[in-house]
Amino acid sequence: MGIGAKGLSGEGYKGHSFWDTEIFILPFYIYSNPKTARSLLEYRYLGLEGARRKAKENGFAGAMYPWEAAWPSDGEVTPVWGAVDIVTGEQTKIWSGFIEQHITSDIAYAVWHYYRATGDEDFMERYGYEMIFDTAIFWASRLEWDESEGRYEINEVVGPDEYKEHVDNNAFTNYMAHFNIELAMQYYSKLETESPELFKRYNELLNLQEARKVWESKLDLIYLPQPNENLIIPQDDTYLQKEIIDLTPYKDQEKVGSIFNDYNLDQVGNMQVSKQADIMMLFFLLENKFTPEVKLANYEYYEEKTLHDSSLSLSTHSILASDFGDKELAYHLFKRAAEIDLGPKVHSSDAGIHSASLGGIWECVVLGFAGVRMLDGQLHLAPKLPEHWEKLSFPLHWQGKLLEISITHEQISINNTAGEPVQLFINGQSQEIKGNTIIN
Repeated sequence: MGIGAKGLSGEGYKGHSFWDTEIFILPFYIYSNPKTARSLLEYRYLGLEGARRKAKENGFAGAMYPWEAAWPSDGEVTPVWGAVDIVTGEQTKIWSGFIEQHITSDIAYAVWHYYRATGDEDFMERYGYEMIFDTAIFWASRLEWDESEGRYEINEVVGPDEYKEHVDNNAFTNYMAHFNIELAMQYYSKLETESPELFKRYNELLNLQEARKVWESKLDLIYLPQPNENLIIPQDDTYLQKEIIDLTPYKDQEKVGSIFNDYNLDQVGNMQVSKQADIMMLFFLLENKFTPEVKLANYEYYEEKTLHDSSLSLSTHSILASDFGDKELAYHLFKRAAEIDLGPKVHSSDAGIHSASLGGIWECVVLGFAGVRMLDGQLHLAPKLPEHWEKLSFPLHWQGKLLEISITHEQISINNTAGEPVQLFINGQSQEIKGNTIIN
């Protein structure tokens, strides 16, 4: 089964699973309990049936994962109607189930992340390759050709920032779709060379040879928004042309969504206001595709326009603040994330705890303060401990081996409990860890 947005603690979101699981919860399990991580991804494999049906119903090929998932074969279960519009008095249509499509590549990314961190080839042969191939087939059919620009675009979507509906070329969506197709092409070549029997099976199932021709013809023509003269990557085609307002009253809000006491969603859609991390999520997931200068410029531009009206937003911004060396802001955002369920706002969890935010809190600590990352299949560690923390210790599973890591301001201690050495990068320097190793 999947993990619902509220876990089993309340009836918020009807127990449905979102991208929350793959992006915010799964990393904890990958590095702390890989067996459970595999189980969560097997749930998504069982959901291929519903994903293929959703793609077909929407006129596409391949597997198009539902924004909200329940019983895996059900397909899309997002409600169609939501709260009443404060301006018009009409019920608001929920577009996520129709056009918030980045979840398909988020799941492919999660499969890749799990595989690179665990080396679980059995999972890939049974489930993972099929998921990546079929999601790539979806994206290839979803691309739209713009003759005037000479490129493929992805139009009429909702990105991670759900305050911007019906946008064209959401950067996160485009980059992640490109990643998904590129990954499928890599695994196509791998199986064709190394596992001909497996390749034959998936070729017969998914017509991979034809799919490969389509991927090759489209990949390099997918529009990937680039930094402008100020190094800012536009969140979508029109974001940077929208009105800028003073967001101070809403940044200091007592309750999320307070901007909707004054504006409706259409009005907010025409402002440079973001619900949550969007471009920032891209820098977190595909961080080595962008220079530090570009990441910092965008962080400074978008953070002040982000209301963190989603519990998923604070952790991403905290991790990036750690990366940029802003320890004070990183800890402030971490503390705010921790207080979503544990703080003074006693009604924050009335519909259930924020399970993905809890995963995000772990990410703040292990991926942010400890600087743990998987980059190009290599394990990295670059600690940035909060000034008033004396010590941080945590277990870390990597490629079937358990590392016990302890970090102080003076040293890093790593106990490799396996007999074989582990190669990792500490502050950019390659290290081989055997037994108990101390790095000063």
